[in-house]
Amino acid sequence: MEKSLIIVFALVIFSAIGFAYSVFLKSYVKTSFGEKWLLVWSNRLYFWQSTIFVSAAFTFLIMYLLKWIDVLNF
Repeated sequence: MEKSLIIVFALVIFSAIGFAYSVFLKSYVKTSFGEKWLLVWSNRLYFWQSTIFVSAAFTFLIMYLLKWIDVLNF
């Protein structure tokens, strides 16, 4: 039971970071490169790859820090 709660917690962190990053990055891309930049398939793929990578990295960092300060036990 405890491991499933940790997995759910990690998924919530991953989703929250991914959502916040994509909203911030979309507004940045629209102002810097224009509205049509995200309509190209390869640009859109690059956008979502970077979103997944950043979300995974920050989720790992947050989970590691929570484990290090003994908030999570796994």
